[in-house]
Amino acid sequence: MTLHAELTDAAGATALVVDSVTPGELGGPTPCGQWDVQALLNHVILWSSHSLERRAHGESVAPELMERDFAAAPDFAGAYRAQLDRALAAWADPAVWDREIDVMGAKTPAADVGALMIAELVLHGWDLAAATGKDYAVSDRAAAAALRAVEANAELYRQYQGFADPVPTEADAPVLDRVLALSGRDPAWTPAAG
Repeated sequence: MTLHAELTDAAGATALVVDSVTPGELGGPTPCGQWDVQALLNHVILWSSHSLERRAHGESVAPELMERDFAAAPDFAGAYRAQLDRALAAWADPAVWDREIDVMGAKTPAADVGALMIAELVLHGWDLAAATGKDYAVSDRAAAAALRAVEANAELYRQYQGFADPVPTEADAPVLDRVLALSGRDPAWTPAAG
């Protein structure tokens, strides 16, 4: 099973938000607890582009990338887009989706890793948009893929404080709102509330 189209949609939506972040917004609050916009932006760039490409090749993130302040670069958005394009190209091969990938010592189906990366893009893309007062528009198919990944992993993530308790939402709420709520995010969050 390949979710490359959904991955591409989620990546495009998040890249648009990254493109719009200004230096004056880097110190602002985010829905992600103690992270400010700069810390969130660095997380997004590292895990949704560099790690995404490395995972397709069966590799881990290089240790020196873990310490890099990507957001300090003058053209961080352009560099992110270029790295994201390399990552998406690496996942374009259907054979990549059929392999197993070593994730912290455990063999994990690449399709599961890809689905989690879609959730990473959607959740943190929305976080970044909410923190900077931008709209986050992702396709329903990408949001649905993220919802399936969050449904499958939410309780595990909660055990490690990756997600907060679910936020109540209407059963007929948009798919994106349901993903956010299940991951412990309030779809109505604003910087003033944070």
